[in-house]
Amino acid sequence: MYSKSFRRISQYVNLNLILTSLVALVALIISMRAMAAPLLINGAGSTFVEPIYTKWFTEYQKIDSGVTVNYQGIGSGGGIRQLIAGTVDFGASDAPMTADEEKSAPKPVVHIPMVMGAVVVSYNLKLDRQVKLSGTVIADIFSGKITKWNDPQIAKLNDGLKLPALAIVVSTRSDGSGTTAVFSDYLAKVSPAWQGKAGKTVDWFKGSLGAKGNAGVAGLIKQTEGAIGYVELVYALENKLAYALIQNKKGEFIDASPRSVSAAAGGKVVEEMVKNNFKASITDSDSKGAYPISSFTWMLVYDGMSKEKGDKLLKLVKWVLTEKAQALASDINYAPLPLELRKKVLSQVEKVKTN
Repeated sequence: MYSKSFRRISQYVNLNLILTSLVALVALIISMRAMAAPLLINGAGSTFVEPIYTKWFTEYQKIDSGVTVNYQGIGSGGGIRQLIAGTVDFGASDAPMTADEEKSAPKPVVHIPMVMGAVVVSYNLKLDRQVKLSGTVIADIFSGKITKWNDPQIAKLNDGLKLPALAIVVSTRSDGSGTTAVFSDYLAKVSPAWQGKAGKTVDWFKGSLGAKGNAGVAGLIKQTEGAIGYVELVYALENKLAYALIQNKKGEFIDASPRSVSAAAGGKVVEEMVKNNFKASITDSDSKGAYPISSFTWMLVYDGMSKEKGDKLLKLVKWVLTEKAQALASDINYAPLPLELRKKVLSQVEKVKTN
């Protein structure tokens, strides 16, 4: 009798030990899987910066395999809206948030300049050299006032270049766009008719064609002879599109390049950035050799992000501001941030709080 009872107790204890061990093993497996799964950080916004973001995030995963960044190029306006709605961990924009946008955000937003780039005036014409354009002429083309490629105002700037009697087809962005904000900011500086009209969205003249994203505008230009539009330099190069030499404030006709964009950030720009929470416009620069439609582009993060994602994201940002990461930007025709500015930005990033 005692022997049977003892066996039953032993069997019960053994069963409990087996069950406890199984539960512990399952918990361990789940824990190990959780540890192995990379942390997903979501971002959205600027298409202007999408090519270098893609390159940076791919390279960074080789350094920290525990992080995966999912970035969607939906336009700066869309990125800002998603940041405010809390559906992404960071936004990206080529234009600083407006006062109203910042008021709509649930927490203070920190603007972190990441790199610089050029907006080029790209076109589809069979010519033997680059077209030269002035700010005034560009403003008139994008207002619908100049409608033919052989217009006297364009011909005057391009002595000896045989321009076709072809209609100009103006291609623009249809979505809320930082590239549009940069381009229209430039137009407002060079043309009185454009003052007060700059922004991420613009009411373009009737007859212009709209497309989403830099890639969309590049596609319109590529498939339409006589088309003209504005895109970030990388998109023009990737699509083998011609783009104009643009006259700057010094009267020089400047080609877009990392060097000419860097020149636009000269003078007192760094000082201005520091004074204005790292927000500044560098279009229509008066520096020698400066490309006139240049811009910073910003990552937008909350001061008070969740600790897990916030710490990882800020670590990534610090890497982006290193010499090696900025050199990757130069490789694909973005302009690195000035060293002096990077030092100031790093100090600001150290102050961003995570909870």
